[in-house]
Amino acid sequence: MKRAAVPTILVAVVLLPIGVIAEAQQAKKVPRIAYLGGGSAELEKVWLDAFLQGLRELGYFEGKNIVVERRFAAGRYDELPELAAELVGLKVDVILAASTPVAHSAKKATGTIPVVMVVADPIGTGLVSSLAKPGGNLTGLSDFHADLITKRLELLKEIVPSVSRIAFLSNPASPTCSLQMKELAAVAPALGVTLFSLEAKTPEDLGPSFSTIKKQRAAALLVCGDRMFNTHRKQIFELATKQRLPAIYSTKEYADAGGLMSYGANFPDLYRRAATYVDKILKGTKPADLPVEQPKKFEFVINLKAAKQIGLTIPPNVLARADRVIK
Repeated sequence: MKRAAVPTILVAVVLLPIGVIAEAQQAKKVPRIAYLGGGSAELEKVWLDAFLQGLRELGYFEGKNIVVERRFAAGRYDELPELAAELVGLKVDVILAASTPVAHSAKKATGTIPVVMVVADPIGTGLVSSLAKPGGNLTGLSDFHADLITKRLELLKEIVPSVSRIAFLSNPASPTCSLQMKELAAVAPALGVTLFSLEAKTPEDLGPSFSTIKKQRAAALLVCGDRMFNTHRKQIFELATKQRLPAIYSTKEYADAGGLMSYGANFPDLYRRAATYVDKILKGTKPADLPVEQPKKFEFVINLKAAKQIGLTIPPNVLARADRVIK
């Protein structure tokens, strides 16, 4: 009887550490998802919240079965390489790259960790060679549509028919802005518009850029879709209002915060859809096998308060086309 008891005790002793090891291994399997934003945490909250909501709809809950790492460059693009390298060092499972400069930094930082991007023009900026077959470790969504940029110029011309000189505010640190300028330059002559580009790489450059607008006698402003500009949008509004410049922006966040009008993709929708990419990747699908999708929802928003500040009357036919009017 004593001999029979020995193996039983040994088995119990052996099983205990095995159970502990199994629990430890299971704990390590909790996916780590990184959100890397080019703007400020405050600016990107609405998009991050949409992304997290999309994850919850798919059964992923932060603090329970996923870990979410957050990093924000707050418009300082020179910090993106370091932030991307930091996330790679954490060995995250997926990186959500929120904007084109972010995606480029993530692409340079890793060729193995899957990157889900929400960017303007992934082909034009060299992130992927094909939307249908992106290849490599990058995939995701684009907010770019063939006539999206030129439509903004057309809308600006509609609300100020007499305008002949329009300034385009561009960030030279963003590869998207130069592509947008090419699109605009191609249609400007047909609209009877002379377009010229102004550059602002930092918030400190905005004041001098607006001084140039005045010297060039521009009567309207088109702002490149860029996270640095979005982060410092209030400064841009103040400068535009001071010069009584009608301006159009890329996302509804500008109009909501006091900008005259915006036309562009519905970004919260894009970020909710980005969660489906993360889900598929975590379940084993390779980024190279997931086609890059384009926007499905667009928004045209007009802020009548901003129009009143610069003494502008929006034509009724333009107001009728707006998805939302802020009074």
